[in-house]
Amino acid sequence: MNPEVHGHREFYASATGLVTARLLRERLLGFWPKLERREVLGLGHAAPYLRLWREEAARILCASLPETDAVPWPPGGPGLCARVEDESLPFPDLSFDNVLLVHGLEHTENARRMMREVWRVLKDDGSLLIVAPNRRGLWAHMEHTPFGQGRPYSPGQLTRLLKRNMFAVERRDKALFLPPFQSRLLLRGAGAWEVAGRMVAPRFAGVVMVEARKELYGIMPKTAQKVPGRRVKVVEGAWAARGDDLPVAARHRP
Repeated sequence: MNPEVHGHREFYASATGLVTARLLRERLLGFWPKLERREVLGLGHAAPYLRLWREEAARILCASLPETDAVPWPPGGPGLCARVEDESLPFPDLSFDNVLLVHGLEHTENARRMMREVWRVLKDDGSLLIVAPNRRGLWAHMEHTPFGQGRPYSPGQLTRLLKRNMFAVERRDKALFLPPFQSRLLLRGAGAWEVAGRMVAPRFAGVVMVEARKELYGIMPKTAQKVPGRRVKVVEGAWAARGDDLPVAARHRP
C-alpha cells in the first residue's frame, strides 16, 4: 500500500471535484444505464459515483481502500462505507453483480492479486468497470488531484491486465479532457472541453474507462494443444526411447 495518498474527500468537495464527478458520471451511465435489482460494490473511492444507481439497485456497498478517504454511504447517512484490504476483500465468493473500481487500481502494490479478488467476489455473469488515470493524460502528472497519485495506465495496459486475470474486455472509453486547473472559466466550459477533446485529442484524456466481464474459462486453452509424440525403437534385448530422457530398460526373452 501507499500511505502517502490523501485528499480524495477534499478534492470531491471542491469546485473542480464536483465538475469532475459530474463529467465522469455522464460517461459511467453510458456503460451501466440501468442496474435494477443488482448487487453493486464500489471499490476504492467510488462514493461520488454510486448515487447513479442508488434508487434501483438491490444493494450498494461502498468499500474504501486504505489509500483513500472513507466517506459515509449513502451521503449524509450512517457510515456504511467499509474499510477493506485490496488483496483480501472480506466478502464471500460470488457476492456482487457489478463492481465499480475508482481510485483503487493505481494505488495497489499487486494489481494481479487485486484483480483475482475482484474476480472471486463477482458472480458468474458479473461485470467490472475500471476508471484509472490515463498515462498520456495531463491529470496523471498533476499531483494536486487524486488522479495524479499512484500508477497511471494506458488502455492497452488495462486490457492486458484484465485478460491475464480471466476477464473479457467488452468496452473501452476515455473521459476528462478538461485541464486539471482551478479556473472558473475552464470549469464553466467543461462540457465544451469534453466534446472538443474527444474529437481532437482522444489519446490525451484524463482517465481510461474499461468494462470487462468475468470469464469462467479463462485458464483453459481455446484450442486443442498438440502433444509431442514419442518414438520408441525396439532393439534386441532392450527398448529405448528417442527424443525423451527415459531410462533404457532391458527386456529378456524367455
